Amino acid sequence: MQRNREAGLQGLAPKLLAWFDRNARALPWRAPIGVRRDPYRVWLAEIMLQQTTVPHAAPYFEAFTRRWPTVEALAAAKDEDVMQAWAGLGYYARARNLLKCAREAAALGAFPETEEGLRELSGIGPYTAGAIAAIAFGQRAAAVDGNVDRVFARLLALKGEWAQEKKRIAVEVAALVPEARPGDFAEALMDLGATVCTPKAPNCRTCPLTEECAARREGAPERYPLKPAKAVKPVRFGAAYVLRRGEAVWLVRRPPSGLLGGMLGLPGPEWREAKDEAPPPVEANWAHLGEVRHVFTHFTLRLDVYEARSGRVKLPEGYWAGTDDLAGLPTVFAKAAALAGLSARRKR
Repeated sequence: MQRNREAGLQGLAPKLLAWFDRNARALPWRAPIGVRRDPYRVWLAEIMLQQTTVPHAAPYFEAFTRRWPTVEALAAAKDEDVMQAWAGLGYYARARNLLKCAREAAALGAFPETEEGLRELSGIGPYTAGAIAAIAFGQRAAAVDGNVDRVFARLLALKGEWAQEKKRIAVEVAALVPEARPGDFAEALMDLGATVCTPKAPNCRTCPLTEECAARREGAPERYPLKPAKAVKPVRFGAAYVLRRGEAVWLVRRPPSGLLGGMLGLPGPEWREAKDEAPPPVEANWAHLGEVRHVFTHFTLRLDVYEARSGRVKLPEGYWAGTDDLAGLPTVFAKAAALAGLSARRKR
């Protein structure tokens, strides 16, 4: 590590910040350079951006901040309203932790200003704590996400076991965070990875750090980082039943815990590792429409979709929903509804 620093990385911050001053992305959660960031907006953006792209997260961020402009407003929100507003962002445990964290921060009177204090809150890990501390509070804290890992894997041409190299990157980045403008430094690294040092086609011609980059000197920066092959995800099977009455569809509230906990959904059996025939929720003239597939973090789901029209039948617990309510469905159920010709525009 010392050899790497002596090779020139200690001069990285000024170059990177000068590039950032010219090329910073305009994002809805950012304030102009030199203006102190609102910790609530920084926190909300960082939670939304976990496993989510900037273009996908941006309209959700704008909708959330219009509806709940402060952490106190979000803390006072109903769980079901927040879960419905989150629908489509995925990884729904984040939404549950979002509410829990908002209520913890509101109870404290404000977000803690240090990494250590921030990590005491629900749903905030090392990266998010570092990002908030640096960007919102000007603390000399490191924020190392996937973009930053990739940038430094290339800068240092890291060839070791990836889990160990990630630890080395965290140490290296922490040593390079400048006393002045640590938040801009964090955002500059994020922007560099997102717009220049991209996964498949890094644009080395426009990179401000070409002189420092060992992978570029080797001639193939795109081969880094050297990660182990991803394991094949297991497959689970299930069914979704689209029961219609006119333009309305029957929806149920999923159990509060577990995957998609507390979300609205289409009725159906528990998802299983083997495909088997489960009875429909009610007796009706069900037609098989086809199958939708959805990739979750740890498995791929194959969901058979059935449709029927409701007669005078006893229904499972739930309610008749109009097309506006379909905007609150998780993506997997929205796919199933779309297969039945149902869709709704998300309210902004």
